Order: sequence, then structure tokens, then C-alpha cells
Amino acid sequence: MLSRLPAFYRYVSYASFCRNGGDGMELDDAYANAAHIPSADAYPEKWANAAAAYRTASRCECDLVYGNSLRQRVDLFHPDRLAKGLVVFVHGGYWLRFDKSFWSHLAAGPVAHGWAVAMPSYDLCPEVRISEIGDQIAAAIAAAAVRGPGPIRLVGHSAGGQLVARMTARRLGANWQDRLEKVVSISPVADLAPLMQTSMNADLQIDENEVLQESPVHLAAPQLPVTVWVGADERPAFLEQAQKLTDHWGCAQVVAPSLHHFSVVEDLGDPHSALTKTVVG
Repeated sequence: MLSRLPAFYRYVSYASFCRNGGDGMELDDAYANAAHIPSADAYPEKWANAAAAYRTASRCECDLVYGNSLRQRVDLFHPDRLAKGLVVFVHGGYWLRFDKSFWSHLAAGPVAHGWAVAMPSYDLCPEVRISEIGDQIAAAIAAAAVRGPGPIRLVGHSAGGQLVARMTARRLGANWQDRLEKVVSISPVADLAPLMQTSMNADLQIDENEVLQESPVHLAAPQLPVTVWVGADERPAFLEQAQKLTDHWGCAQVVAPSLHHFSVVEDLGDPHSALTKTVVG
């Protein structure tokens, strides 16, 4: 059964904990997903193999160029009929790792329902700032949007959840936003502030201005449907992040039972999953 987040987690603030006597090591552990997931090291290879197999079997326009750097490429997966619209999936990895080649198989769910699916890679920190990654995602969406008509729906996981939520704010010249009709943010990092006190910030370089500009919890609630999706077995810090965004935007939230930070996104590859049906429904 899918449910809302237990009330307990609404009052656990890792940022407050750190300010009141905790330290960066505590926050490092709070946001360390792999350290608390059994056989976590096996997931990237499993994802990469499934993704490669799906690309081989699918109708894919691979490596479409949307920007100047080598990583600014997007794969576009097509259904076997005229697409109902475009789903854009933005991957996570703390803005530090992964690319589109790990996630192709997650297009299977929306494609089975008749949607085209775009999956961009983007430049990573510390070569760029999180705000620059946001600009790249907007450019990737624009590049995919001109290749077909219809509504646009965004779904992102973890850091990608932050990026797709950030896309709800109006951008100058982003005509594709007129077609945007739904966002699903999976396990989002909705408030960047706690990450300022982690060792990751040596590469992320988040400062107070970026917290205010790029954290979805500091943005106005969009005038379109948003669902925050999170696994019930995630780290408490991510349960808190999900609740923060839900409360700030007054949007829908789903807590998926028995799923952790790595498994919660996998349901997108299943045409019959509740996650896929939320994205395309």
C-alpha cells in the first residue's frame, strides 16, 4: 500500500542537527545511500547492462547534440506509434557521477504507454556549478521538444529530482515550458543547504546564494501537478527532503513501501508500476 510519509520524519532536520552540535561527518553518513544499501556496488553494473540491452532493442535516436561539451548529449526513445508526448528523465548521482547510459531501460515504462522518452547526460561538478547543470537540462529539454509535438512531463531521481523541480520556474526563451504539464520528483534533494556541510561540497561548491536560487524549497509552487515520490526504506535525510518539498509546494506525495534510494527509481521501467502510471496518467 502506498502512503504518505510518517509524521515522525517531518520533524527530523539534519540541517538543524548539524547546526546544533553535529558535524560534517554526521551529514556525510546521513546522505550516504550506498553505505546503507545491501550489495549497493552491484547496482551500477546491473543498470548499465539493462540499459545497453534496451538501447539495442528499442527505437532510439542516440547522442543527439544539445550543447558544446561532449557530455551534452541526449538519447530519444520512440514508441512504435505516434507519440502522445514527451517524457524527460533526468538522472541523479549528486551532480557528480553517472550519465544517460545507465538509465535507458527506464524508458520502457513510458514508451510502452505511447510516450517518447528523452534522457540527457550533462556536465558534472566540479567542472560546472549546479546552476549551470540546470541550464543544460533546460537546453536538453528544448532540443528534445522540437522533435515532436504534445505535452511534456518531467521525471528525475535524486539530484535529477532537484533538477526537474527547478525546471518549473519560468525561464526566458524556454517555449517548451508552455507544454509542461506534470513533474514527478523521485527522492529529490529539494534543499541544498545540508549539503554545504558535507565533504561532497568540496566538489559541489554550493554556497548560500546557490541554496536560495537552486533549492526547490525556495521556489514558488508551480501551477501544475507535481508528485514527490520516495522509498519508505530510504535514509531519513531523504525522507525529510521529500517532506520539505511536499509541504512547501502543497503537492502530492507517495511513499513506496520496501524501496530504498536505488530501487525506488527502477519501477519507471515497468509499464504496470504505480510510478509509471503516475508519470503517464
